[in-house]
Amino acid sequence: MIKRTSQDIRRLNRFEVLRRFYAGSDAVSRQDLAAATGLSFATVANLTSELLEAEVLVEAGHEDSSGGRPRALLAVNADRGALIGVDIAETAVHAELFDLALEVRHSVERPLPPGDVRPADVVERLADCVEELLRVSGVPRARVLGVGVSVPGVVEHEGGVSSFSPYWSWHEVPLRALLDERLRLPLRLDNPLRASTVAELWFGAGREADDLVVLTLRAGVGAGIAIGGQLYRGFTNSAGEWGHTCLAIDGRLCTCGNRGCVEAYVSTRGIAQTWRELAPDDTRASGPDDAATVAALARAADERDPTAIEVINRTGRHLGAAMANLVNLLNPRVVVLGNQVVDLLGERLLSATYEAVTRHALPLPRRAASLRRSAVPHNAVTRGAAAFALEGFLDDRDVFGPVSRMRQPRERRDAKRTGPAVAEGGLRLEG
Repeated sequence: MIKRTSQDIRRLNRFEVLRRFYAGSDAVSRQDLAAATGLSFATVANLTSELLEAEVLVEAGHEDSSGGRPRALLAVNADRGALIGVDIAETAVHAELFDLALEVRHSVERPLPPGDVRPADVVERLADCVEELLRVSGVPRARVLGVGVSVPGVVEHEGGVSSFSPYWSWHEVPLRALLDERLRLPLRLDNPLRASTVAELWFGAGREADDLVVLTLRAGVGAGIAIGGQLYRGFTNSAGEWGHTCLAIDGRLCTCGNRGCVEAYVSTRGIAQTWRELAPDDTRASGPDDAATVAALARAADERDPTAIEVINRTGRHLGAAMANLVNLLNPRVVVLGNQVVDLLGERLLSATYEAVTRHALPLPRRAASLRRSAVPHNAVTRGAAAFALEGFLDDRDVFGPVSRMRQPRERRDAKRTGPAVAEGGLRLEG
């Protein structure tokens, strides 16, 4: 059994306190932080003192209290330094520079070469993006507190090794070492599932629900999992490969080499294949770019093309059945759908998915869950990657002293925490 030290608990509590500053309020009192986190006022006072000393927080005035002294307000010190979040996708590298309040200041994108992209190609494009961000923003390299990089596939979080990529023939690529040689900046690597989940925890649905599943639907498909307000990684940091669970025995060939995977039916590639199967003579379904094909599908559905509508409905049925497995298995409070596929197909897909989840999920977990479209502002993956960079900065021994790297659910007072209210009408589809 892994035991938590006092340093582990302190570190996790520090993140829980800091997360509340990104939940939509410009300034927060210590009293409000204690109420929101379930931590004692003394613990919150100690943690915020550390964050003030590190210049992560600043004092931001006072608010009146009921009959007592005015309460001091605290806020994130946006000017403390810069963070960079990078989303490595199938066709391009997208990078954004953030201030410490995690507001986007500059964005840049570099296309990747077609075909089987080499690690050196990614390193080169990513380094170009970082240099461009620094040049355009005028931020000195010394002011960059960290770079968070989202890499598709299975990533060894601690070592920064890309163990498997769904797009390219990568195996055990020491990506962090390659990037460190070029960038000479503090680096954190993980994948889009966990980056999107952290973004939801800090900026989206996770602000009000500690148990959630975040589904990323684009060329790759996966499920990010948060339990008790903490990211769940699994023993080898490979939790969430839901896209490579079996949906249809002996079904379609997937990019991973197996057959019948969820990803083979609900990714951009899978949806384009469904359209081609149902309309083999429709030239709109045979484009070389799967995302562009799904965009054309959405336009065709808007024009009341019956085949296009059936493709979306069929995709929703597949997606809903696969989602019902997650609802039954994990019993989340919220399931968040996001990324490219949802952005392109919108409400038609969500409605079909909602109906299928309602049909396949067990009554009790179904009634407890709500289905939401991601509301994280801007790019959830780059924002989550920037949050990883912030995590690395706060883990720095020079900032707060040595802490253990173990990851366990946060220590908190559970007396105030009750189970989620179960809606009478069952699973809810929320905006």
